[in-house]
Amino acid sequence: MATRSLGLVLARELGRLGARVTIAARDRAELERAREDLVARGVEVEIAVCDMRRHEDIEQLVQQVVTRTSTIDVLINNAGVIQVGPYDHMDIRDFEEAMAVHFWAPLHAMRAVIPTMRRQGGGRIVNISSVGGKIGVPHLAPYCASKFALTGLSESLRAELSRDGICVTTVCPGLMRIGSP
Repeated sequence: MATRSLGLVLARELGRLGARVTIAARDRAELERAREDLVARGVEVEIAVCDMRRHEDIEQLVQQVVTRTSTIDVLINNAGVIQVGPYDHMDIRDFEEAMAVHFWAPLHAMRAVIPTMRRQGGGRIVNISSVGGKIGVPHLAPYCASKFALTGLSESLRAELSRDGICVTTVCPGLMRIGSP
């Protein structure tokens, strides 16, 4: 998500540096607010309604970007959800949603962009994990499990993709004040 918090800050900074930015999220109204913010700052931005839990949406998003720009230099996987509570209050759906957003969505996005990055001779993939992807935290079991999975995937692909000129970076920020629990 690039409609608020860390994602919006990243979009602002990339735009400030001259990047053409495409932001994606499920909520069109949030996307429109983010677009207004970015355009007011002089950022060249496109928006796309995309449910990152659906690999078909991800593939369509990537194809739209490639059709419009012919390249994808940087992919930032930043979508996130968080479920807070004791393990006894979590059910399997909480774990499935966390894995869908934090692991499966980045995996599908990477699989969608890697062929383009290989054809163009390289690129960069940035996976936003979390300190919760390195240290288990009580009352955040679904979140931590899914962020651990993303961290492992990201670190595993770093060496494999480097021979294709594709740099994979794993970012594990600590606590941030973003409006969620």
